[in-house]
Amino acid sequence: MNTIKLKPGRERSMKRKHPWIFSGAIADKDINFPDGETVAIIDDNGKWLASGAYSSHSQIRVRIWSFDSGDEIDVFFLKRRIDRSLQRRSSITELRDSNAYRLVNAESDGLPGLVVDRYDNFIVCQFFSSGAEHWKREIVDILMGLDSVKGVYERSDADVRKLENLPLTAGLLAGQEPPEQIEIQEGAAKFLVNIRSGHKTGFYLDQRENRLLMNAFAPSKDVLNCYAFTGGFGIHALHADAKSVTQLDSSAEAIALAKANAMLNGFSENDGVSHITGDVTQQLRRFRDEGRQFDVIVLDPPKFAINAGQVDKAARAYKDINLWAMKLLSPGGTLFTFSCSGHVDRLLFQKIVAGAALDAGRDVIVTHHLSQAADHPVATNFPEGEYLKGLVCSVF
Repeated sequence: MNTIKLKPGRERSMKRKHPWIFSGAIADKDINFPDGETVAIIDDNGKWLASGAYSSHSQIRVRIWSFDSGDEIDVFFLKRRIDRSLQRRSSITELRDSNAYRLVNAESDGLPGLVVDRYDNFIVCQFFSSGAEHWKREIVDILMGLDSVKGVYERSDADVRKLENLPLTAGLLAGQEPPEQIEIQEGAAKFLVNIRSGHKTGFYLDQRENRLLMNAFAPSKDVLNCYAFTGGFGIHALHADAKSVTQLDSSAEAIALAKANAMLNGFSENDGVSHITGDVTQQLRRFRDEGRQFDVIVLDPPKFAINAGQVDKAARAYKDINLWAMKLLSPGGTLFTFSCSGHVDRLLFQKIVAGAALDAGRDVIVTHHLSQAADHPVATNFPEGEYLKGLVCSVF
């Protein structure tokens, strides 16, 4: 096995079992190992620290597979890690009424750069690192061997692949071609998912538990679901006997699927559901001009900060939409507000919402702190795994 030596003192993160080694921590600058190859990490005294996958292009030069010197990185190691991930999911109560969930959550499940989601009998994979890419064939074979799996589809079409000098790619990897739409179950709600071209791997599985929370707030309420995508929060609100639900998204394709999901669940305009295609900020202002008010508003925008340099701009955008939402809420109304930008931490996000409350002239109380679903775990040695944060607020 090829070896990478760290600079003196740079082994501290390894002692905390952090799974990334950055290029600046490596002593030798003339390394020429193949991308994805397993390498041994040693400190400046030659002591073995970990084994990981090498990447010549990424600032994250090595992603750690294991801190156990007894682990050989092979197909059996990969299978043990995937089996362990499956076992963890078996104890999640919220998954008992769902046939869609995250099976592998990258570093937090000990498989750096690998994301695996299951939608009924089909698996969707994202290979975001050179190490995961190196073992792609073996990983796919393991996944095809899982119970009732009909096919494995790839959605490695996110720009993060470019950081590892990997091409964007999507398509069938094994088994049957997935249908254009897969029906999934989430509690009382049903959804049609397009795993070929939908956001992420087709659905925002990470919001499952937050959508289920809508059951406590929606009964007999007028609900506005902003950035609705295919209608998740709104469909749950309808099942909770909301008085009305307005689904708002800028994507006509997403709104079309939201309409289809409403019909799938037995809801129509006669049940108080309506759909609007348009820019969220502009529509919120239009509602203000019309004198519209809502009892519950959901703000679940896309990632506003892709990198640290965009945080200030993102903060302004988050403040703007929260301010307008607060202006539209009836006294005592409820705001579900989220950020999925990993570079916007919890404290900053709450400060942004607090600033919006001041500018809106509303008194706001935080009643719930929300995060990503339990099948999107965050390992204690990898705090970067937490990206989704949310607040439920009472607005007076």
